[in-house]
Amino acid sequence: MSKEYVQIDARDNIIVALTGLEKGRTVEVKGVNIVLKENIRAKHKFAGQNFSIGDEIYMYGVLIGKAIKPIPNGSAITIENVKHASAAYNSTKKSFKWNAPDISKFKERTFMGYHRADDSVGTANYWLIIPMVFCENRNVDVMEGALSEALGYITRKDFAVDTQALINKYKSGANEEELFATSIIHTKDELSKNRVFKNVDGIKFLKHDGGCGGMRQDSEALCRLLAGYITNPNVAGATVLSLGCQNAEVDILQKAIKQNDPGFAKPVYYLRQQDSGSEREFIEEAVKRTFIGLTKANKLERKPSPLSNLVLGLECGGSDGFSGISANPALGYASDLLVALGGTAVLSEFPELNGVEQELINRCKTDETAKKFAALMDSYSAAAKALGSAFENNPSPGNIKDGLITDAMKSAGAAKKGGTSPVVDALDYTEQITRHGLNLLCTPGNDVESTTGLAGSGCNMIVFTTGLGTPTGNPIAPVLKLSSNTHLYEKMKDIVDINAGTVISGEDSIESMGEKILEYLIATASGEILPKAVLKGQNDFIPWKRGISL
Repeated sequence: MSKEYVQIDARDNIIVALTGLEKGRTVEVKGVNIVLKENIRAKHKFAGQNFSIGDEIYMYGVLIGKAIKPIPNGSAITIENVKHASAAYNSTKKSFKWNAPDISKFKERTFMGYHRADDSVGTANYWLIIPMVFCENRNVDVMEGALSEALGYITRKDFAVDTQALINKYKSGANEEELFATSIIHTKDELSKNRVFKNVDGIKFLKHDGGCGGMRQDSEALCRLLAGYITNPNVAGATVLSLGCQNAEVDILQKAIKQNDPGFAKPVYYLRQQDSGSEREFIEEAVKRTFIGLTKANKLERKPSPLSNLVLGLECGGSDGFSGISANPALGYASDLLVALGGTAVLSEFPELNGVEQELINRCKTDETAKKFAALMDSYSAAAKALGSAFENNPSPGNIKDGLITDAMKSAGAAKKGGTSPVVDALDYTEQITRHGLNLLCTPGNDVESTTGLAGSGCNMIVFTTGLGTPTGNPIAPVLKLSSNTHLYEKMKDIVDINAGTVISGEDSIESMGEKILEYLIATASGEILPKAVLKGQNDFIPWKRGISL
């Protein structure tokens, strides 16, 4: 890109500053000279025309807001002079033609994955320990302590905190300044090279605060989510701990598993504590069952698989004003490449599709899919309004500070992750991905609730774009972090995997960066690269609760 400012779409009447621009400077947009009325910070926007109150404001070629004050051209676009506005939509789709990208570089490529009995292929091989209700979380902790270190699954830590050094200083009479000057961080690397089960990538412990006490619908949704994790191609089997009296009943989980995979053949062990003679006996049986399950999981080895077996979750969080210009469209191009290769991509976070609904509806392959997507958006929006909120409240303080001032602006950039391919299906939360191509999955905009849902619906990989930085990961789906700007990448290399800031600087095009992302995905899917989130043991798992607590 290598410019100082850019008009993203010919229909746009606001311009993005790619670097800080000084007041009084003259810039040229489509042959028209504009004098900047104030300093414009990088990632922020300035008016490309004079706006009167009520005038519509466009970015990415779509409506993203309306002026609430007169805005002279060359003035900054801010939350003080613009309010959210988005285009209306209906479920009637218009004609759409997709120009698929050139896939010649990748057509014969494969990745090394774990082949399952249902013909799905995993990019990892995990065993799950699952509590059906929060009452079992303590038992899960005991099992983690008993199994992880002994079997060689200690997560790598880049450092250790020596609190004892502070205690010693305090006991010696040190003052606040001396305490603060004490060195307590020590380099540490505990990534075990002595795993007992070489072909099992880890044991994951899915603790949560649900399963009882809330609405029955939330417990049922939890069961469907857990079933999605058990049937995910990255999972070899599971040990399920039940108290026995909770709303999230084992038979609901088993029915959901059967619905996901009628020929389900993975080993799953169900233990009910209220049937056990003691907590000690309960834990003993759970540990023994898990160990036996791991011996079975260890028999599986990585084998070549076509790229069509990759199911890629598309996520963004900690977004900034560059996210929709670099990281998201580059990921969108990688998504298009994968879809053209017969693979699957999944676009989630429905609150962040506000304003681009009609574009996605037009891209739906069938009227049925278009109507379902519109219905899901309508239902979600109505539920938010009933609780006294709305999609327009989505941008966070961090988003706004870094240039995303309305939800429609944020959404138009966020939707770029989905590329340009046709939409083959629209899914509600916990529904399983069954069609190759671009799917739309209803999840919240909350990063962890969304990534939790993506893995629960069958994604075996996730790419997470970010402009501000986030350590978010997932227990079973490798999560790659893609930065929108080079400053973030250089500052947080311990968290971010790939830098798309080179699109802003002009070193990469959207297409070349998209190809780099796909190369990184193939290496990660083959186990050749471990994402930073995996190395740091970032196993974030938060089920989405839609109802009230009773």
